[in-house]
Amino acid sequence: MNPTMSNPIEILLVEDNPGDVRLIKDVFKDAKIFNSMQVAYDGEAAMDILRKLGQYKDAVNPDLILLDLNLPKKDGREVLREIKNDERLKCIPVVILTTSNAEEDLIETYKMNANCYITKPVDLDQFINVVK
Repeated sequence: MNPTMSNPIEILLVEDNPGDVRLIKDVFKDAKIFNSMQVAYDGEAAMDILRKLGQYKDAVNPDLILLDLNLPKKDGREVLREIKNDERLKCIPVVILTTSNAEEDLIETYKMNANCYITKPVDLDQFINVVK
């Protein structure tokens, strides 16, 4: 399928680190993944976007959520729990993209029905490969 003829993948990136946001956007662009990416820098904004509250009343429903666990205002675990407990949102795939490699985080998020758990590598080249 020609990407210019299809609709872009709508991605909600929930990440508080501006450097990681920029890097993830660049990797998607370089990989020629046809997408539209909205960014929430904290858990509360993510839920407002998903529920189309306030300034986000015209937000597009994402096809995929990339979710960091360690977020200000509302932790990524809380965001995941709210998404998976909401009938309108629970079918959206959620990929956990975090620096945490703690086994309990992995187990907890899978129990909450995360679709994938990816640990962000510290090394830039490895991080680029993970995002690709």
